Amino acid sequence: MTAITHQQNTAQSLTYSTRIDLPTEVRSQVNTLLNQSLATAIDLKTQIKCSHWNVKGQNFYQLHELFDEIAAQIEEFIDLLAERIVTLGGEALGTARIAAERSELPEYPFNTVDGMEHVAALADRLAIYAKSLRQNIDATDQLGDMNTNDLFVEISRAIDKRLWFLEAHLQHS
Repeated sequence: MTAITHQQNTAQSLTYSTRIDLPTEVRSQVNTLLNQSLATAIDLKTQIKCSHWNVKGQNFYQLHELFDEIAAQIEEFIDLLAERIVTLGGEALGTARIAAERSELPEYPFNTVDGMEHVAALADRLAIYAKSLRQNIDATDQLGDMNTNDLFVEISRAIDKRLWFLEAHLQHS
């Protein structure tokens, strides 16, 4: 086991005491879910920014702005996820290296230039994240942590809406 892997595994299972009345085991399981979601959200934000910087084509400005808006919203969610982890007595594992290692997303297709290709690539990635969020909603419901459940619901609702914004560009009459 490498030093980084060992350090990450130790940090992920570590919980600090808190007066929050959720059992330590529940908080630890929830923090595992939260850290996974955090890694994916960080990766998603960077992939969206990559699209924002590299988009070309007829709808350049509209897509450039849309991608920036989505990235900014994801940034807010990153902060909420990290703060929830720490609130539950865990350690937010939010570095770029950890995000790259743990993200559920595929690598971004760097040969993408056309605006609609960027839209499709981002829609694919938002759909993956949306599915993961719904799984986390179910898991936190079963674990009895309704506050984290509510956070996942909030993020899921926003991701679904942003996915709709992207998919609307891909739909033709």
